[in-house]
Amino acid sequence: MADDISTSTSEKAGEKAGEKAGAALGAATKRGALLGAIFLMATSAIGPGFITQTTSFTAQLGAAFAFAILLSIVIDIAVQLNVWRVIGISGMRAQELGNKVLPGVGYVMAALVVLGGLVFNIGNVAGTSLGMDALFGLDVKIGGTISAVIAIGIFLSKKAGIAMDRLVVVLGVLMIGLTTYVAIVSGPPVGEALTQAVVPDTVDFLVITTLIGGTVGGYITYAGAHRLVDSGTTGPDQVREVSRSSVVALLVTGLMRVVLFLAILGVVAGGVTLAADNPAADAFGHAAGEVGLRLFGMVLWAAAITSVVGASYTSVSFLVTFSPALKRRQNWLVGGFIAISLVAFLLLDQAPTTLLILAGALNGLILPVGFGVLMWVAARRRDLLGGYRYPRWLLVIGVLAWLLTLYLGWNSLSGIADLWS
Repeated sequence: MADDISTSTSEKAGEKAGEKAGAALGAATKRGALLGAIFLMATSAIGPGFITQTTSFTAQLGAAFAFAILLSIVIDIAVQLNVWRVIGISGMRAQELGNKVLPGVGYVMAALVVLGGLVFNIGNVAGTSLGMDALFGLDVKIGGTISAVIAIGIFLSKKAGIAMDRLVVVLGVLMIGLTTYVAIVSGPPVGEALTQAVVPDTVDFLVITTLIGGTVGGYITYAGAHRLVDSGTTGPDQVREVSRSSVVALLVTGLMRVVLFLAILGVVAGGVTLAADNPAADAFGHAAGEVGLRLFGMVLWAAAITSVVGASYTSVSFLVTFSPALKRRQNWLVGGFIAISLVAFLLLDQAPTTLLILAGALNGLILPVGFGVLMWVAARRRDLLGGYRYPRWLLVIGVLAWLLTLYLGWNSLSGIADLWS
């Protein structure tokens, strides 16, 4: 009898230990996915197009570009706080909400995001090729192919979600660290930048709209929020966790934007005229010599490959909810999406820089449609939010941001026409 009791007690203790270990593992996996969502949004917003734009506009406006950087961060806050909260509380992806609001709208949203994401991804693959060229002197087509194969390998692994989360976190931290080093050695006029951020000598609205359209629109809007849904952090009871994650994501994104701007500003303020063909690489080179060129290659490649991952994952996430068969093959679809992007990059005769500009212009078209649906859910569809009462202040800033996206979308139309005229 004593032996039976002892055995029973041991079994119960073992079961409890197993339950605790399982709970701890589950919590760790959830934290990893949340961190992945944060950095997926941040690294998607800081792609090769943003690096190119920041360098060109800093060379053009100098310290006055700080105003555009600050305004882009403010607009990003207004958009992403609403996107994360609506999607996180509803537990539904953007296209699912679209079909709930008006049947068929979700399919239109999916088509726009997938088309824009594909074009953007061709530009992202082009960005990886330029990074490989700066790092190792590889031919752009070889560098792009190697990078795409690495990205495909991540999604074909058995633990694709964990692999993706770790990749974007590690490379995101690496990008911030390397760019901060270049910003320090370039010696930017921080005081002047702070003054110009509030009282700029020059305000260029075309620069501002281009910057915002390239860092907030398209798939970028939904990258972090859709990963949040996959992590299981959804529902009205998770509003605090959703809000905290969105704020951290915005802080990481804002930090990277600021340090990149300061790194370029330090060089430009010293009177250096940047090379027209690759101004960002030239800026890093002037700041830190040969080491700077290699750092630029690493930063550009990291920015580009994380954007390849983000664009592919988010674009496919707009398709898989329409069929259980698609959901089961999600990782294979993401791999196929990257492969198609690579083939298009290898076959198209357009220069990589042109593709990056076109991708940013298409993003500006997508944003008003999808964000408008989410703001309608926030204002009129409490039933889709589990009865959650949406904060009025958040709704107001969201509507103001949406009105701005309409203006950006109109500008994108003319931008696309100019590219192909």
